[in-house]
Amino acid sequence: MPIFMDRHHIHDATEDDVFGTHQKDLAIQGKYGVKYITYWWDYESGTGFCLVDAPDAATAEHVHREAHGQIANAIIPVDLGAVMAFLGRISDPRAAPGASAPAIDPGLRAVMFTDIVASTEMTARLGDVAALELVRVHDALVRRALDAHGGREIKHTGDGIMASFDKVANAVRGGADIQRRLANYNAKASESLGVRIGIHAGEPVEENQDLFGATVQLAFRLCSEAEAGDIVVSGLVRQLCDEEAGRFIALGEQRLKGFSQTIPVYRFKWSS
Repeated sequence: MPIFMDRHHIHDATEDDVFGTHQKDLAIQGKYGVKYITYWWDYESGTGFCLVDAPDAATAEHVHREAHGQIANAIIPVDLGAVMAFLGRISDPRAAPGASAPAIDPGLRAVMFTDIVASTEMTARLGDVAALELVRVHDALVRRALDAHGGREIKHTGDGIMASFDKVANAVRGGADIQRRLANYNAKASESLGVRIGIHAGEPVEENQDLFGATVQLAFRLCSEAEAGDIVVSGLVRQLCDEEAGRFIALGEQRLKGFSQTIPVYRFKWSS
């Protein structure tokens, strides 16, 4: 059966309320051939997300309506592999010992893009074999930093990597780690490797878009705006990284391709 993710506005709710609502879905889902797999809930924004295996979106919605009346304001088809890559789980969160309900995962994720600068020119200058070796260097250094900072590789883009982080601050720290590793490599290498990084954060379903659709697009655009050795982030990422506040340099409001409104953009000073 298809897999769907929906989005709810859930204001003035507690963890126990959200957990109880999910249990009501589970209690009647068998009647309709539906399986509510797991859920996420962001207390700050009052948004919740359900992952459901159902014959169609209308049947999934019917279960919600009958169980508790909390109808989703958006529902989209998703791929389980993509959900796992972005969100890190496709099962219910577990309650801590003695807790009445599991700690709720808000579903907010940071998305990072890395990109080897001037990769086409690099291939033309060095040839396919030597250029591929530099791509492998990039891949190894990026993956070590992802492992160190809790990042998950979503896909390889050919000359870069897209990754997801549960904690926004870890994405920024991971980006800084990547640039430091590259700087150490370049100090000893005969052929230096320039990499730019873009980071944005967002929710799984933003109204009627793909899974993390706008978040991925904006992270990609921020990466495209960066220079070699830069980490460029959105205003939301800057807002969610208070501990590193003094290391962000404001680049002003910018209008990025594909976005109708201007976006506050920052560069993260990683070298210190």
